[in-house]
Amino acid sequence: MSDAPHLLVVDDTRDVRDALRQYLVKHGYRVTAAESAAKARRELAVGAIDLVILDVMMPGEDGLSLCRELRAKGAVPIIMLTALAEETDRIIGLEMGADDYVTKPFAPRELLARIKAVLRRAQSLPHRPGDPAPAGRLRFDRWLFDPAARELIDEAETVVPLSTGEFLLLRALLQHPGLVLSRDQLLDLTRGRDAAPFDRSIDNQVSRLRKKLERDPKNPALIKTHWGGGYSFAGRVSAA
Repeated sequence: MSDAPHLLVVDDTRDVRDALRQYLVKHGYRVTAAESAAKARRELAVGAIDLVILDVMMPGEDGLSLCRELRAKGAVPIIMLTALAEETDRIIGLEMGADDYVTKPFAPRELLARIKAVLRRAQSLPHRPGDPAPAGRLRFDRWLFDPAARELIDEAETVVPLSTGEFLLLRALLQHPGLVLSRDQLLDLTRGRDAAPFDRSIDNQVSRLRKKLERDPKNPALIKTHWGGGYSFAGRVSAA
């Protein structure tokens, strides 16, 4: 059991926490529960957590705020629990870096399937040798990337607009500099459950990103193509 993935359930409703803990332990996971963002931080500080299940609507600090902080500090997978009608929360959560979401009310089997899929995606990524990529605001080439504000800023301090797809793709590449990521891995990192087989949107988004980022888009120096393999970010990435 000590080798089982360790999940952190963050929800202010005790009945939800207890039911999820019981169900997930029954299916072979280690589970820690927290009733607030503050308690979740304490648990994350003292234990190695493999995945966070995070409720959006909590009194005091909400789940979106905690999600933003966790993603700025690291890459722990996050599944958001959202109200069925709150589509905006789901979109914002994904843009802040959540890996997936489940809408309330939900069947525990659906959440279990999402947990398995997100952990599988996280474990399928190759490990980068050396230090992990910095989190938070990032500098590369002549650019500043602020994932929390969803801003790409050039050396003249001009904000360059990014579509949601371009933003998610650039964030994925910057979080894994030097790694060759296949199209399937990039689809998982940017679109998760919505990715479709044979989806060519990654190629289109790479082309659009190159036009915005590269000094010479026809001879890209930052986003490299690996024929038959995928793409990699070749620039040096540092914390801003």
